[in-house]
Amino acid sequence: MTGSRPRFLVIRLSSIGDIVHALPAVSALGETFPEAEIDWVVETRYAELLEGNHFVHRLVKLDTLGWRRRLSSPQTRRDVTQSIRALRQSEYDVAVDFQGIWKSALLARLSRSQRRVGFAEYWLREPGAAIFYTERVAPRERQHVIEWNLALVEHLGAHTGRWHFPLPRRPEDESYVEENLARRGTPEFILINPGGGWPAKCWAPENYAELIRRLEAEIPWRVLLTGSPAEEPAIQGILMQAAARRAAYFPSTLLQYVALARRARLFVGGDTGPLHLAAAVGTPIVAIYGPTDPLRNGPFSPSDIVLAIRGPINYTRRAPKPSYISGISAESVLAAIRERLRKACG
Repeated sequence: MTGSRPRFLVIRLSSIGDIVHALPAVSALGETFPEAEIDWVVETRYAELLEGNHFVHRLVKLDTLGWRRRLSSPQTRRDVTQSIRALRQSEYDVAVDFQGIWKSALLARLSRSQRRVGFAEYWLREPGAAIFYTERVAPRERQHVIEWNLALVEHLGAHTGRWHFPLPRRPEDESYVEENLARRGTPEFILINPGGGWPAKCWAPENYAELIRRLEAEIPWRVLLTGSPAEEPAIQGILMQAAARRAAYFPSTLLQYVALARRARLFVGGDTGPLHLAAAVGTPIVAIYGPTDPLRNGPFSPSDIVLAIRGPINYTRRAPKPSYISGISAESVLAAIRERLRKACG
């Protein structure tokens, strides 16, 4: 890079795990070019994950998900116009698209950046997006998506080494978690997140219920279940089926969850945002994977354990009966928990 103060535009709109997986690359960019200005285009609902990030100078918040639902609204049209104007008000040296879809690549083009860097077609979710890039990077011989993202900034001269995940740590979130754990008498606990976007990525509720029963019989710690408000009925159903005595639902916001994960002895769950947040803060993990590839986007600590049954991705949101991950028993997950805790204590 030339010039005393380069300006970068980072584009990674969503979602939780994908934003987390872009953090090491953006951190490497900021560490290599400490005088640079780095702006990040992100969906409004996920922007809090980036607040206070000392490598990011400005957040360009967009509500593209909301725009699609209200496309004919005059207010939506005004919001789109204002957002594009905000995107174009700065002259960037480089736009880096970590998302790799038509929408994100178009945002790179609208930014007026002279250089627009993205993945080569094979590594794109929507290969046609490559037409908006001036430079295409092929992260060959890289497995994890974090390594793919690092390849983009290495192309720009960034030096990459230890992965950094500068997630927010707000006093109010820490206090909320500390007070609720104290009230529950829960100094040590295992965290379980049974959700996963769509059923094909989830272990069946009855499996989680059996696991909780067996954990309560074997381990003296509490078990805390997490999930969005929309997932609470399913979580309460798991707790009822388990006849849980020392397990409970722990409601939290996104950043309160991060504070909670930092304190957990272990995380158990599938390929979802909470798992990736737990991995980022160093929580020991036992992961349950179905159709998605854990080598690409699983937990990355060599000590973490993944139980995986690969199969085609089955988007069953509109299916009459959910199709959960099969072939992974509660006994095998319990054995993995024992092994992961042994590693953590050793």
